[in-house]
Amino acid sequence: MKKIVLLGSTGSIGKSTLEVVSKFPRQFKIIGLSTHRNTMLLKKQIEQFKPKTVVITEEKSFNRFRKNNPDLRGKPLFGLEGLEELCTESEADLVVNALVGAVGLRPGLKALEAKKDLAIANKEALVMAGNLLTRTARDNGVQILPIDSEHSALKQCLLAGKREEVKRLILTASGGPFYDKDVQTLRRVTVGEALSHPTWNMGKKITIDSATLMNKGLEVIEAHWLFGISGDRIDVLVHPQSIVHSMVEYTDGSIIAQMSYPDMKLPIQYALFCSQRFPAKYKTLDLSKVKSLTFDKVDKDKFPCLGLAYLALKKGGTAPAVLNAANEMAVNAFLSKRIRFIDIASLIQSVLEVHRVVKDPTLAEIVDADLWAREQFSRKAGL
Repeated sequence: MKKIVLLGSTGSIGKSTLEVVSKFPRQFKIIGLSTHRNTMLLKKQIEQFKPKTVVITEEKSFNRFRKNNPDLRGKPLFGLEGLEELCTESEADLVVNALVGAVGLRPGLKALEAKKDLAIANKEALVMAGNLLTRTARDNGVQILPIDSEHSALKQCLLAGKREEVKRLILTASGGPFYDKDVQTLRRVTVGEALSHPTWNMGKKITIDSATLMNKGLEVIEAHWLFGISGDRIDVLVHPQSIVHSMVEYTDGSIIAQMSYPDMKLPIQYALFCSQRFPAKYKTLDLSKVKSLTFDKVDKDKFPCLGLAYLALKKGGTAPAVLNAANEMAVNAFLSKRIRFIDIASLIQSVLEVHRVVKDPTLAEIVDADLWAREQFSRKAGL
């Protein structure tokens, strides 16, 4: 039985992970859970999965939960330190990082340092510190297992040939809610419209990233670190049906694709089983009902965030961490209606342009770059 620590158990990926775990009670045991503030759902999860340890990262929620649950087995842990302690739990075989944003970096690194396999949906950690995370995994003989459907697909497609036979990776993007809208329409986008994703049901941050296509840009950087392929050999195509999750083109011209209905439980299960396949009762793909699959190039003028991600990857060092921090600030500012949708990319670019890149940064230098970018964004946005 594999013992699992799940970070971000009350979010979209966290809840789906627990659904998968519940289907395989003989294979998996949850020994740790974390939430930011959704303690009502956390308590239900505790009752069902009976973890040894839980972490709450929002202080008011932590104090309230501890006060209202004095008889809970084991004291809950608090904050980032609690997450890091949870990730070094000696009994854990696998840490699932389903946190959102830069907060996932330190816990993910701690898990790898503690020689735990890391199943990661927290793409921001790999964007910020991909070199550091992959090197730590290598040095400690453990795996980083992608949960994102695109990277899970790439991992499967790469089994079809040798690494030196790979010509390029092709990530697919749904296009978000504004794929077929003109630039003038984007000037009037509301928060509600940006949160109306046509295919996936996700958290607010990733949904806005999908609308700007920054999510796909972050995935390009993530793919570079996961698979060791340079950015100029990673392409993005818009695929509104979200059936083909990614493809690999080989040097002989063959293109291998992974296809399934858009359901995160499938890539989550593939990661939990460390890339082994087990029967599961998910909706299987009937191509006769799909009828057609279409692919288009990205309009980079309409979606400049994708180009900014490629630029940050090319700059290297601390540039991706700055990109990520500025984007997190921009998304939050848009969700709170302090900036317009079209301001997101221009503000990120203005921060990235004035950053002095530190090559091969330490963790401390990455954290400093993250903080610097957030301060710069606030100044430029007048927040």
